[in-house]
Amino acid sequence: MNVPFIDFTEQYQLIKDEVNSGLKTVFEKANFILGKEVVDFENQFARYCDAKYGVGVNSGTDALYLAMAALNLEPGDEVIVPSFTFIATALCVSYTGATVVFADIEDETYNIDPVKLSKIITKKTKAIIPVHIYGQPSNMKEIMILAKKNKITVVEDAAQAHGATYQGKRVGALGDISCFSFYPTKSLGAFGDAGMLVTNDEKIARTAEMLRDYGRSSRYDHKVKGYNSRMDTIQAVVLLEKLKHLDGWNKMRNDAAAYYCQLLKGVKAVTTPTIKSDRTHVFQTFAVRVKNRDKVVESLKKKGISVLVHYPIPLHLQEAYADLGYKRGDFPVSEKISNEILSLPMYPHIKKEQIEYVCDSLKELVK
Repeated sequence: MNVPFIDFTEQYQLIKDEVNSGLKTVFEKANFILGKEVVDFENQFARYCDAKYGVGVNSGTDALYLAMAALNLEPGDEVIVPSFTFIATALCVSYTGATVVFADIEDETYNIDPVKLSKIITKKTKAIIPVHIYGQPSNMKEIMILAKKNKITVVEDAAQAHGATYQGKRVGALGDISCFSFYPTKSLGAFGDAGMLVTNDEKIARTAEMLRDYGRSSRYDHKVKGYNSRMDTIQAVVLLEKLKHLDGWNKMRNDAAAYYCQLLKGVKAVTTPTIKSDRTHVFQTFAVRVKNRDKVVESLKKKGISVLVHYPIPLHLQEAYADLGYKRGDFPVSEKISNEILSLPMYPHIKKEQIEYVCDSLKELVK
């Protein structure tokens, strides 16, 4: 049996008529950039997150960068980022000239550890970027307490957590700013690159709107030095339709994750995800931990099972950040997890028999 890592074929069949109709309208109007559909999606997604403002941009990375730019970071300022995440979280800080300060993660959730975070805050710290890794929110209560005490801005990297909740509230309005990616593989994915910055702060929203569009307030009146980071209307059409199904698809992901955990229960060589009682997980990624991970990966692939590793090298050990002077051993939890983590096939329409084949194969390999 072949099991793809992701397969959105059934998802597309469900929405294709509505999407095709919406795209036809865009093509006829030829309003390809920041059209009406972009405004509609900004409003609907912000409302979905229980936030006031949404600013559509061309990628999740740009959402993070514009959030940093809106904070007027300068060289010498520091922003704390978990070492275990995709590099875009750190790059958005580096682009501003500010300094990235890495933090270790919790062993259970793989999210930034508030206890360790508290020990590296300095007078130079201007922001913290908690990443809701794999689809489970960070410990936002403790993070916000630390941030308010030290007058630090909190920017959620919610790129993997569309629709996840923390203490009954959806991610997106838990911090001061939230940033989402709509890369095609996300739970809410476009047909190309797209992203959004979400906030309750009108000043930040208006600043981000100018920054994404060359810094202008009208066609040739440029208030600040901005960028070209606008959302395509075509992507907004797709996302508007998919947003209607997001909660249902998240439920399907949770059902698939529960079945994975049921089949892998009691297998000592496999560590399944830990879900904290005060939050929900949307399983953008279903990640387990195993010993001899690289050998397991190759063996699973030989059995026709497509698996990935998110993420094999923590950021403090990336060559791109060698200039910061971190070394192996600085963040032991991040390093341990990066050596054991394994992402199994996960998407809303994955079949039970596919999950069974993956789990049977994995159990056989880790005996």
